[in-house]
Amino acid sequence: MSRDDTLSRISTLGLLAVVRGPSLELTLKMVEALILGCVYGIEITFTTPQASEVVRILDETYGSQILLGMGTLTTVEHVEQAVKAGARFLVSPHCEEHLAQAMIATGLVTMIGAFTPSEIMKAYHLGSDVVKLYPGSLGTPKYLKSLRGPFPNIPIMPTGGVNIENIGEWFAAGAFAVGAGSALCPSAWALEGRFEEITERAKAFVREVQRVR
Repeated sequence: MSRDDTLSRISTLGLLAVVRGPSLELTLKMVEALILGCVYGIEITFTTPQASEVVRILDETYGSQILLGMGTLTTVEHVEQAVKAGARFLVSPHCEEHLAQAMIATGLVTMIGAFTPSEIMKAYHLGSDVVKLYPGSLGTPKYLKSLRGPFPNIPIMPTGGVNIENIGEWFAAGAFAVGAGSALCPSAWALEGRFEEITERAKAFVREVQRVR
């Protein structure tokens, strides 16, 4: 899949599940539950135990059925591991030039984290395909809407603070896509074996994204 195809698919899906699993085995089950609920954009964070191995297994198991990336990249070593594991997009929680350059050099779709107007412009000028607005819980949809005035051409994806009740507000404010974490796939549910509930929550999120768009 080309970089442009990946960007197009992110835009079409509109929703990335940000998965922070408690273990390799439970994370794989979380992703299986999400896929059963028709959530196909999957971001595995490096805070997940054996994150690179999780991505390798998911890539081998599901291939192009899902759009698979890695998030919470904070070091150049993370970038190298993500590429080797089979990630198709890379996400960082912050804007740091050396890390950003390493991410962009891979040729994969890159989402650099930023919050303030200055950080957003810096991330975009460094070459971020989509700027990750993080933490979205502090920014709120109203904050994103205010950013669209000076930055109408910068694709912005809020992550953190995205839930089924406010998805419509985020898209109305101009979100390129949204990243949903614990509101979509709580790690506590995985620990409790509540995978069917994760699937039902996933279905509800997908329905809401389709409705508001």
